[in-house]
Amino acid sequence: MGPNSGRADAATTAVTSRFETPDDEVAARLRLAVGRLNRRIRIDGSESLPPLQLSTLVTVEQLGPLRLSELARREGVTAPTMSRVLSTLDEQGMVRRAPDPGDARGVLVSVSEDGRAKLREVRNQRTALISRRLDRLDAEQRAALEAALPALEALIVPDED
Repeated sequence: MGPNSGRADAATTAVTSRFETPDDEVAARLRLAVGRLNRRIRIDGSESLPPLQLSTLVTVEQLGPLRLSELARREGVTAPTMSRVLSTLDEQGMVRRAPDPGDARGVLVSVSEDGRAKLREVRNQRTALISRRLDRLDAEQRAALEAALPALEALIVPDED
């Protein structure tokens, strides 16, 4: 056990002690752990891109080229907000804009090579941060985490409507 394990255990107990079912407790503990780990990675990573810009780049990389309206919908922001995000990314050379062949008034946004390089940099940095944190775990904890990965990955799959 590390020097902070008592503090983490007390915090987890305080957050989860009010739940009636074991499933509720598991859900609360998982939410807390994932949220705190995500926050820790963002803080320790000190990335040069704000979260919405980074998320937008990832979305365009995965699904692109996309129209501004589709990006705004997927990121859960207004079109004017997405327009500002894309302007900033465009100024930094992270995205390219091209006419939409299906609609002369529309523009499709794709990730540029600079944007792909930035995404690789951020991913490598985040992977290194997590790797250093994994080094803190003993063999049993690492094995448990590795065994839990398929279940965690299954949680990522969107619900079917």
